[in-house]
Amino acid sequence: MLVQQKDKLQQTINLIDNMAVNPDVSIEYFIPGVIVTAGDGDESGNPYIKFSYAPDGLKPHIHHVPLTRSYLEKTPQDLTNIITFSLERFMEEIDSRQYGAQ
Repeated sequence: MLVQQKDKLQQTINLIDNMAVNPDVSIEYFIPGVIVTAGDGDESGNPYIKFSYAPDGLKPHIHHVPLTRSYLEKTPQDLTNIITFSLERFMEEIDSRQYGAQ
């Protein structure tokens, strides 16, 4: 991974970590060379962010956001917005399934 990409991803992680995130959500990172909080990662070794959402406090629902090449070309703020939007959609989908359409 290039130094520019590492710096950009570190800035993105800082932006994500400084957001007010739902307490039912945990965020883990698998970004080799930057931060790894999610075990060994996937077989491919590609970077990703993993969300665990447990709205009922019991069994968490898992969602992976792969950090593709096109994502790595974005600015840290744009990448943070994409990841945040993905998390919001994921939570809405789980809530819709669990509690029915609102």
